[in-house]
Amino acid sequence: MLHTLSLTLLPEQGLDEDAFRTLVINQLHLSDTPDVVVRKRRQSIDSRGRQTKVHVDVDVYEGESPPPLLRHGLTYPTVSRAKSVVIVGAGPAGLFAALRLIELGVKPIVLERGSDVRTRRRDLAAINKDHTVNPESNYCFGEGGAGTYSDGKLYTRSSKRGDIRRILEILVAHGATDQILVDAHPHIGTNKLPSVVTALRERILGAGGEVHFDTKVVDLLLEGDQMRGVITGDGREFTGIGVILATGHSARDIFHLLHERDVLIEAKPFAMGVRIEHQQALIDNLQYHLGHAPSRGNYLPAASYSLVTQTKFNGIERGVFSFCMCPGGFIVPSATAPGELVVNGMSPSRRDSKFANSGLVVAITDADLKPYTQHGPLAGLMLQQAVEQRACVVASAPDGSLSQRAPAQRVADFVAGRISPSLLPTSYQPGLVSVDMRDVLPAHIAQPLRQGLRDFGQKMRGYVSNEAQLIGIESRTSSPVRIPRDRNTCEHVQVRRLFPCGEGAGYAGGIVSAAMDGERCANELVTLYA
Repeated sequence: MLHTLSLTLLPEQGLDEDAFRTLVINQLHLSDTPDVVVRKRRQSIDSRGRQTKVHVDVDVYEGESPPPLLRHGLTYPTVSRAKSVVIVGAGPAGLFAALRLIELGVKPIVLERGSDVRTRRRDLAAINKDHTVNPESNYCFGEGGAGTYSDGKLYTRSSKRGDIRRILEILVAHGATDQILVDAHPHIGTNKLPSVVTALRERILGAGGEVHFDTKVVDLLLEGDQMRGVITGDGREFTGIGVILATGHSARDIFHLLHERDVLIEAKPFAMGVRIEHQQALIDNLQYHLGHAPSRGNYLPAASYSLVTQTKFNGIERGVFSFCMCPGGFIVPSATAPGELVVNGMSPSRRDSKFANSGLVVAITDADLKPYTQHGPLAGLMLQQAVEQRACVVASAPDGSLSQRAPAQRVADFVAGRISPSLLPTSYQPGLVSVDMRDVLPAHIAQPLRQGLRDFGQKMRGYVSNEAQLIGIESRTSSPVRIPRDRNTCEHVQVRRLFPCGEGAGYAGGIVSAAMDGERCANELVTLYA
């Protein structure tokens, strides 16, 4: 017999698995025997009231076996001799496109400019410790894409774009915890994702697909209005029945290449700003209403938040909002070229760092891009690059040498317009330099950010103080360029057999939405050309 319950519980009831099982069995007046299976279907934490609650939907199977946890049967035939598709980029869009092609009987050839996850760790150590940026292998480029080493959050609102459950199940089948099937805001963690990504790659190779690392695409094989394949830096040509372009939001050379080869691209909205870092204990206190309690206790996870407000600068309305909040996390250097300064956030699976950080960004408007109009659809990209380079110079050493030390300022000092005489301890390993962030950020970002912080300080008392600091800059929130495609077929609007995909093409905003877009592009390509 199947029993279903929807419960609202205290954290110690809903988040302690033994206590939860006992509570459910007692509520149903059942005996605690092995033939009673208690399986959570959905779990979310609600901290809106004075008392934090846990909402749980649960299925209880009495005297019968529960259905398989993974509902989707995943079959990967051997495709080594099948027709091939070239996939540029081994991030979530590229990897999931490859897996879907294999399911459909097509061979994927995945080209990744960066290194595999194991080798990539050395490049990340170099940027953190030695301030050395490898432009081909870093936090943005390499196996798994930007998500592998920047948190692994799996929450998305893109439910209309594909089957979210299917994506999560594929991740579980390749080593992710099955808790991601239950949590309202699922998260794998930076420390766990590399092994999952490795398993996805091994699945592709085991089915006869190809994955080539340290293989940078430098040109396109165009014949009239059709894409035949690509050329890599070592002179090799890779061809197939189509090309899925899944290069991520930081592959600026690809945007330049498309523009130079007259492949239509267009500017798209994006946002820029900073990372804000607090002590996690403060965020826990604010969100969970702990009062004088010493901590959040043994059951509640590190608290997160989401903030948004509207501001006006020079008569133009623009949003200011938190982005990619990382509870119990770290701030990391995410530049993709020497002479740039970019930061991002990540969290390990346990979210047990003493720091909390979040992007705090301002929407960029057309008026902001006027100084860069000569660059056409690349105007936003050039604004990004200019601010990143400015941040690197402002935070340079007294002798003028550039590094990955980041410009920073205490939050209340930034709002008041004064330089911080000292900075707080930080999770950002390369180190910080105290500056006036108005020397780094253009006025159309700095002023709305100050106004937004005042609003957020009213919404979360204690959020704005000199016990928090801003660290810059957070500029890679999304691609400033869209590669236009047919809304039904996902094929480029002018170039046949080219399928722009994922974040870099402007059609996704995170691991899950990128993965779903990869699957969709694979489906449409096979429908049209296989």
